[in-house]
Amino acid sequence: MRRRGCAGNLSRRAEDYLEAILNVTLEKGYARTKDVACELEISPSTVVEMFQKLDGMGLVEYRRYEGVVLSPSGREVAEAVKFRHDTLKEFLMAINVPEKIANSDACYMEHELHPSTIQQIRLLLEALQSNPGISERIRRNTPRQEEQSA
Repeated sequence: MRRRGCAGNLSRRAEDYLEAILNVTLEKGYARTKDVACELEISPSTVVEMFQKLDGMGLVEYRRYEGVVLSPSGREVAEAVKFRHDTLKEFLMAINVPEKIANSDACYMEHELHPSTIQQIRLLLEALQSNPGISERIRRNTPRQEEQSA
């Protein structure tokens, strides 16, 4: 089965790194190896290996001891993955999934769902936001799940 991620030739892992780099950059203004390692909960040496691969693919500019900067094409992929993740997490939380679980599930789903599906979910979210009564009814009629480790 062919994956339907943002960039057909990128692995899920590469997409996760690009998204993590974007998230760290948006938060701190820059992305260093240790920051991305912390974001992904992996070792800095593993991050360096992927930075070098992404640099070779032209998706980032990696500078040893300084960190990494997204290239325009890397940023485009990262923003697409982040949009998918944010949309799915927001949707799951709208149907009363606890945030930690919603975040974990969104990480998986962001790589597997077709872009058209993500767009339809975004349209549904916008409709829910424009009519808060519907969202409230969903929350009232959906039992809140206990927060479990994701």
